[in-house]
Amino acid sequence: MRSIFGDISYKESELMSGHTTFRIGGPAKYFFTPKTNEEIIKIINTCKEHNLRFMIMGNGSNMLFSDQGYDGAILQIYNNYNNIDVCQDGIYANAGALLSKLAVIARDNSMTGMEFAAGIPGTLGGAVVMNAGAYGGEMKDIIEYVDVLEQDGTVKRYNCDSMEFGYRKSIISDDKIVLGAKLKLTKGDKTLIQAKMDELKEARCAKQPLELPSAGSTFKRPEGYFAAKLIDDAGLRGYSYGGAKVSDKHCGFVVNYDNATCQDVLNVIDKVQSTVEEKFGVRLEPEVKIIL
Repeated sequence: MRSIFGDISYKESELMSGHTTFRIGGPAKYFFTPKTNEEIIKIINTCKEHNLRFMIMGNGSNMLFSDQGYDGAILQIYNNYNNIDVCQDGIYANAGALLSKLAVIARDNSMTGMEFAAGIPGTLGGAVVMNAGAYGGEMKDIIEYVDVLEQDGTVKRYNCDSMEFGYRKSIISDDKIVLGAKLKLTKGDKTLIQAKMDELKEARCAKQPLELPSAGSTFKRPEGYFAAKLIDDAGLRGYSYGGAKVSDKHCGFVVNYDNATCQDVLNVIDKVQSTVEEKFGVRLEPEVKIIL
């Protein structure tokens, strides 16, 4: 297979448990960490030519991979694709840049608007795809434009309005790949920016089970409700199956507390969904991306 991908390096049978914050997942057949647009396009085109399954990921902060792994090619847009450029009115960054790093750079340049994202453990690309948000802020609030690789290999620039941002969604689907984005920020006071970041960090540490592997909020917020409250009211705080359980600290998180398998997590998710629906008539939809 190496001759098919030419001189682009990759790993074989790479365990996805080492590339996700859940610390769960079997081996990917091929694992790429592309450095350029050209490499990304070449890998994808080669996969298509050979009918090889492929998918894009960032740092794996919102993903649950099967214990059997992934029978195809993973393109990790992360450490090798994370250039950051500071502009007068914001920041342009490649999709692999971490939100937390971007928030620090914004602070260091006295730019406000990214404080909400300082504690989100994802990449810019993944955050754009799902319109990530926290503590009253969302990516749509700071996006000026997004550069996207289209299915035909061309790069198209979408302004914020064209992205069709909604709650944990955007126009980006499997046939589009985020390459980078311009964040429009405003000048602010560095001390006040740091104070806000500290306040939100303290709130996260107090309320979220950051000490255990997870994929963040497991369920989307159902309209008119809060997922964590529904789960708690259903009597599922601390419910466990195998090595996975509903967090005692925050019921909106399913955590890997004892070498959980993917199936352990799926069983907990299924139990939560069925119990909440039975008791309250609300069907919780997973926020975590499940790759089987």
